[in-house]
Amino acid sequence: RRSSDLTGAPQAWELRMPKKDAAPFWVRVEATAARDADGVSVCRAVVSDITESKLAMQLIQTYSAELQEFAYALTHDLQEPLRTVVNFSQLLAREYEGKLGEDADKYIAFSVEGALRIEALLKGLLNYLEIAERDSDRLSPVDCNHVLSQTLLSLQTAIQQSGATVASDPLPVVIAKEAMLTQIFQNLIGNSIKYRGEATPAIRISAARTAEGWLFSVRDNGIGIDPADAEFVFGMFKRLHGKEIPGTGIGLALCRKVVERHGGRIWVESEPGRGATFKFTIPTVGQL
Repeated sequence: RRSSDLTGAPQAWELRMPKKDAAPFWVRVEATAARDADGVSVCRAVVSDITESKLAMQLIQTYSAELQEFAYALTHDLQEPLRTVVNFSQLLAREYEGKLGEDADKYIAFSVEGALRIEALLKGLLNYLEIAERDSDRLSPVDCNHVLSQTLLSLQTAIQQSGATVASDPLPVVIAKEAMLTQIFQNLIGNSIKYRGEATPAIRISAARTAEGWLFSVRDNGIGIDPADAEFVFGMFKRLHGKEIPGTGIGLALCRKVVERHGGRIWVESEPGRGATFKFTIPTVGQL
């Protein structure tokens, strides 16, 4: 490449090179345009053999794909036998309550609780793995007002039992994957209800267009989060309240995965006792 084609900024290429009577190898070429002492434009290039690092990356990607496929299959196949355990544990609790003694009632209750928790974990993990595998899903225009209305229908029982109010500004149409976007709204609004304080839950959803794309906010008046834990809560199986508040620790990790699949980012702004505002971006594609 001629030095006149370069802008002066460092440029790099990775090339797969043939080799006579041997396997091809990979090189990385880093080039910079400059001027020598006489003011003549020159191109300086460094060529590095990156074959080993390329092969290592390919191996990691292969193992990662195989591990994800194994986890998906295992999680899916465990659901049926686990449902059997849950059903019979609940049947024991109903049929033999008060007949086998107080200790037996307690042990059966522990069994039912444990089985239901494992079932919830498996369902959450399966949702997460399905999201991770949906790279091929096509983006399409999604009316976020419709997504929100469907989300509120699915959370109707929790909303009624908690007395929660959910208000929303008019929301935009975005280019996204509707099923994935629904997962975000369900988890964020569901968490706002679950992690409520003494006051009746009040949740507000809004969106604003920014240079980064559409910025969504889900604000609540719940128990809040310590800023020191603002990153921790997005980790897989990470929970702040143990068994005090039921949950799997997968919901926010799933939200992050969905947002990242769309090329955006997600974070939380909060203080203990002052509610939390979860914000996420969906990059703008075209003019809607």
